Amino acid sequence: MGARLTVARRAAALAVDAAVDYLMPDPGARAERLLDVVGHFVREPGHRQRFEAFRRRVSGDPAVQAHARRILTNPTMVKRVATNWAINQLLLAPAQRREAARRHGIHVPTFLLIDPTSACNLRCKGCWAGGYRRGPSLSPERFDRLLHEAKELGIYWFVLSGGEPFAYKPLLDVVERHPDASFMAYTNGTLITDAIADRLARIGSFSPAISLEGWREQTDARRGAGVFDQVVAAMDRLRERGVIFGASVTVTSHNVDILFSDAFIDFLIEKGAAYLWSFHYVPVGPDADLSLMLRAEQRAWLVRRVNELRRTRPMFIADFWNDGHFTQGCIAGGRFYAHITPAGDVEPCAFVHFATHNINDCSLVEALKSPLFAAYQRRIPFNANHYAPCPIIDRPEALREMVAESGARPTHEGAQRLLEGERAAFLDRLSAAWRETATRLEAEDLEADKQRHLVTAGH
Repeated sequence: MGARLTVARRAAALAVDAAVDYLMPDPGARAERLLDVVGHFVREPGHRQRFEAFRRRVSGDPAVQAHARRILTNPTMVKRVATNWAINQLLLAPAQRREAARRHGIHVPTFLLIDPTSACNLRCKGCWAGGYRRGPSLSPERFDRLLHEAKELGIYWFVLSGGEPFAYKPLLDVVERHPDASFMAYTNGTLITDAIADRLARIGSFSPAISLEGWREQTDARRGAGVFDQVVAAMDRLRERGVIFGASVTVTSHNVDILFSDAFIDFLIEKGAAYLWSFHYVPVGPDADLSLMLRAEQRAWLVRRVNELRRTRPMFIADFWNDGHFTQGCIAGGRFYAHITPAGDVEPCAFVHFATHNINDCSLVEALKSPLFAAYQRRIPFNANHYAPCPIIDRPEALREMVAESGARPTHEGAQRLLEGERAAFLDRLSAAWRETATRLEAEDLEADKQRHLVTAGH
């Protein structure tokens, strides 16, 4: 399989280079013709469905085409993204992952979330990583070897967090050793200097997702005075160099209406953000504030609002806790991804700070055999209603069962608070209220589908 994959990747890379060179003179006019050709090579049903939805959106919306033209200003990055992510990760790697899963008796996830360092130049209030001990970092050698191990299993997509990824000095040196992989980093953006932006433009396979809490008032209140202006400057640097980047937001009961307002979304698009990751506030860390969690009615509003924005704005938006229908439930526990902390602990999720293995003491294959991951995979989906996919905020009793069943240990002092006392009782009440609301949303969806079917049948 290795030789065949190598030949296939080389052929695909040549095809991608030719396609991008064809697009560059007039991407708006030529994109539809190119998509017609690409469509013949998208075979897997899930990929086919998403591709067709993407093609319909590109073909029918001038704003999307204008946004695409802006993204296509850096041909090096477009070629790397298309080759590494679309070809290596989505088209060729699934068969490699299935073969590795059969050979090792494990489930191979789609990507890894890796925190190379706990170092950070900010001290944001309520940070999900705030409970981890400051100081640990993966050695550059272990980080590099981990990427090699992952690629041997068919994983070519790596998401980086921290700490602050750009505070990890060897970060881009290690990334450059893996030109066949795609990287994305959740970053506060304040360390993206002109020199870093120049290097990202040359590398072409690394996309920053810059964190914001809203406008200047909300961002600086959580992250520190002056941070918002530094973030805007970083976005300008990346856009000017044609680096594809996005934004990341933590949605709370206080800022949900701001983050998903027309004005804020349009601001991100104007700045050049190609995508938006939406994370609901989860009460982890030593100073968790339960009042920041979304109430059921706010979360229901967000479901409808994100769907509206997807129809009307040229930006990819992922709302992990409300998008379970796209993934058929929770993506954690080694199903689609696993989380590796700066200390090397292999957790099922960035918000579930429990582990049975440490990557400094074992191989990636051994870590993926974690009994905690097995407990996850046996139970997914945690709710039949995919509006409630999460074992932390939608089925907290399941998380308590899995930790106890697997003998997983907390990865930092205070992690146990998620499973007991006031925090656990609050999550039980909140999840029950949400599941009731989610049932109503699902019924509304079924009725809407029925009406659309009747209208279609009538025509």
